[in-house]
Amino acid sequence: MADKKIVLILNAGQEYIRHTGDDERKYAAQLNRLFEAVTDTYIPLLNAFESLERDGIPFKVGLVLSPVLCNLLEDPVVQKQYSEWIERRLEIGKREIERNASVPARLEIAKLCFEKNQEAAISYAKYNQKIIRKFYEFQKKGFVEILATCGTDIFLPQYSDIPEVMSAQVETGLYAYKASFGEVPDGFWLPEMGYYPGIEKILKAYGMNYTVLDSRSFLFSENEPEKGIFYPARFENSLAVFARDSRCDAEIFGEDGFASGKAYLDINKDIGFELPAEELEPFVTKGEPRYSFGYAYCKKEASVAKENTYSYSDAAAHCMADAETFVSRREAVLKEAEKLLPDTDVVSLVVTVSLNKLRSVWNEGIYWIECLFRAAAQKKVQFECARNLLGNQYQLQRIRPYYGSSSGVGYGEDLLSSKNNWMIRYVRKASRRMVDLSERFPADTGLKARLLNLGAKELMLAQSCGWAKMIHNNDFPEYARMRFNRSINDFTAVFDALGSNTVSTEWLTKLENEHQIFPWMNYRIFNRKR
Repeated sequence: MADKKIVLILNAGQEYIRHTGDDERKYAAQLNRLFEAVTDTYIPLLNAFESLERDGIPFKVGLVLSPVLCNLLEDPVVQKQYSEWIERRLEIGKREIERNASVPARLEIAKLCFEKNQEAAISYAKYNQKIIRKFYEFQKKGFVEILATCGTDIFLPQYSDIPEVMSAQVETGLYAYKASFGEVPDGFWLPEMGYYPGIEKILKAYGMNYTVLDSRSFLFSENEPEKGIFYPARFENSLAVFARDSRCDAEIFGEDGFASGKAYLDINKDIGFELPAEELEPFVTKGEPRYSFGYAYCKKEASVAKENTYSYSDAAAHCMADAETFVSRREAVLKEAEKLLPDTDVVSLVVTVSLNKLRSVWNEGIYWIECLFRAAAQKKVQFECARNLLGNQYQLQRIRPYYGSSSGVGYGEDLLSSKNNWMIRYVRKASRRMVDLSERFPADTGLKARLLNLGAKELMLAQSCGWAKMIHNNDFPEYARMRFNRSINDFTAVFDALGSNTVSTEWLTKLENEHQIFPWMNYRIFNRKR
């Protein structure tokens, strides 16, 4: 009888959105995304891990913490901003409790929302603002496996003909991992699961043991994987590869998916969107973009004729039921796989969940994740980290996966659409220029080296496909366009300054202070590999 395992990988990423001074207020709606993620995702996830450990519930989970996210969460300026932000949320909560004092049902929800924000503030102080360090503690205990990823959220197939860019992004991601955790990872997460034949050579050259691909890339291999998605395979260079179960996305996020359950909180009915601006002063200025405040009262009930006030107990019960359903479905699939693969010691399914997407549509999503482990504890199926399933990877079947992605309908087409295709020519031109600059200035120091390092950082920020995705999805498109253009323009200024041999120290220092990501950046990572 084969062991049945579920590999759950949670992907947490963030665009580099960091503003200070007057810009902090100007871009409050964009900054809110990060602070909301800390409150509604990262701290609750840590609290869930603590709860599971305390109750003796076994859990194993893969976690992708992007270098950009790690940098922001470890930035003292951002930490201070978050502390001020959560205090404002608590002030809003006190006003909400007062405003709903005469409506018992809403008063109860207001108090629950306030307690959630209060718990986030208490936990943040308890963790000494070091959220990333706390996740690493769970890795040391064997509960969590943190995977490495690229320096920024780059879609690597768009640079398949510029290997120096791909190598630089992988190297930056691994350096950032070492800086944050002091270790060398086993697994490497490809942003958007973007794969193009040849990427595996770069990952293997940097000592990686495995990666994860979309099931379509895996199954469309030139030679069909004999054990399907239920067992890892390997590339010709022996880099192991897992295939995610792409059907799970529809189960979670589809039209009738778990996240759309009618008992769950309708976060689109947050007071930040529902109340008149004058009732939200001084937290919102009339004419500025609206954003959520963490206080909502309605469930996702379609019918207005029925009572649609949110019930925490009903939502919690539905969460547990949905978790049991999800685990039972995985168990049933694995039992069928066991029958089809009688000589296999372990059959597994890889489930990947974007924490950003989860937070944006499902208020109870993190509690559902906790419930998954509690439900699995009652069944003959276990969660496991991918690295523990590799065994002797040199005995795995060799395959040649096909180009693919988890984005769009499987090919990342939303990252190069009619709305955002204008971006690619600028960033690819800048990429080739960066490679040339690293060759022209192989051993420079002082101001030139600082200038080149800045250019490398600005290029990597521009390479992030998050800006293209925001434009495609009409999600703060003007902001994304501004941020992309600014990075391209700043890189061009670096290029021109090196060409004319004129460096503005004031301008250079200003940008270095604004973009403190990758302080250890060495532009020579863009050198051609010989």
